Amino acid sequence: MLDRELLNTLPDVVRDRVLTINEQNRLRYSGDDQQLIGRIGYTAPDPNIINDAVTALALGKNVLLKGPTGSGKTMLAELLSHLFYQPMHSINCSVDLDAEALLGYKTLTYDDSSNAHITFVSGPVEKAMKHGQILYIDEINTAKAETLPILNGVLDYRRMVLNPFTGETVRAKEGFSVIAAINEGYVGTTPLNEALKNRFVVIDVPYLQGGALGNMLKEQSLLKDEHVISQFVTLSQDLLSKVKEGQISEEGASTRSLLDACDLSAYMPPQRAIRRAMIDKLEDDREKAAVQNIAETIFGR
Repeated sequence: MLDRELLNTLPDVVRDRVLTINEQNRLRYSGDDQQLIGRIGYTAPDPNIINDAVTALALGKNVLLKGPTGSGKTMLAELLSHLFYQPMHSINCSVDLDAEALLGYKTLTYDDSSNAHITFVSGPVEKAMKHGQILYIDEINTAKAETLPILNGVLDYRRMVLNPFTGETVRAKEGFSVIAAINEGYVGTTPLNEALKNRFVVIDVPYLQGGALGNMLKEQSLLKDEHVISQFVTLSQDLLSKVKEGQISEEGASTRSLLDACDLSAYMPPQRAIRRAMIDKLEDDREKAAVQNIAETIFGR
């Protein structure tokens, strides 16, 4: 079901477009395509984050979600897929990403007579373009600089790419859109090329805090004890203060890790849950000690 309260905050022309696309896609997609449609789960610290992302996509813009790890960028992309009822094809970028991972690859297949044939298997870029669906590019700034220019024509007004493996010029079907996510300043990332970044509308996705975080933990975690949930909200607030002071990395204050800790706390003491879900993920002993001290101050030893 569409969130009518959310839709009512959109400009009339945008709301009407979202409803039209959603209704058309519900008639269009079934089976395997439905498996690629995102789900509701993202809670925004500012409703304008969702509104602006929906508006940009409805207008055919590329959207770049920028924020710290665990802030919910992928969940926001899934929410957008859900609102438009549009399948989403994902790329998880890394230094190993190459043209085959984007566009597809050739492989041997055999028919009923055991005759071998060379078959091309489409990659996520080609699939999303040919079917007019969403392409989600996660951690786009971890890819090698020489790989990303493949996407230039995909992201600009041309909406096309020459597939070197087939010789085919692939042109995007109506409805095709691109969402990318970026974590700036992390190990293994590089600044995104300005020409590439200029092809996007950029939306900051910060961590949830305060009452919004508490409501999200109540709705999405297995933990139901409101007092303990409020303690986790305080933990998050204190961790983010340490992030600003440079004492711990943003990874140590991840909302995703906090949600994991809440789930575990439904079945074990919060201190142990925090160690399993948050502290033991960190590499630096000083960061581990800082998170441990904050947790002991809030939850006791």
